Amino acid sequence: MTTRLKVIEKGGFLACVEAISFLDKLKGKQFDDEKLSQIQDMVLRGVAKEVVIDEEGVLRIKGWVCVPRVDDLTHTILAEAHSSRYSIHPGATKMYRDPRKHYWWSRMKHDIVDFVAQRPNCQQVKYEHQRPRRTLQ
Repeated sequence: MTTRLKVIEKGGFLACVEAISFLDKLKGKQFDDEKLSQIQDMVLRGVAKEVVIDEEGVLRIKGWVCVPRVDDLTHTILAEAHSSRYSIHPGATKMYRDPRKHYWWSRMKHDIVDFVAQRPNCQQVKYEHQRPRRTLQ
């Protein structure tokens, strides 16, 4: 979201708020990524299968939005998937499944595992899913 404030004559203010959707932000940065630019060239030549540029100009692989590895966009997606009210700090496997429904980027699983490993809360709270081997004393 962009906000501009301008002082006009007679001491008045003019404020302008411009909201840009996350998808528009991704679309604007997709072809700044070298790998996605190569994929775009393959689509335009008709070589790439399962890859399309949709009617909005967004590059998609198998329906997933391709996320460029620029401007920390992948970190924004991971932070939202990890800390949103509805996910409540999932582990790496669950966290991989949720963004994978909508997004794709190279080394996605590796980035998610690293992201979860860097969170101290995720490392402290571990639940043992196995039964004790013998009776407890």
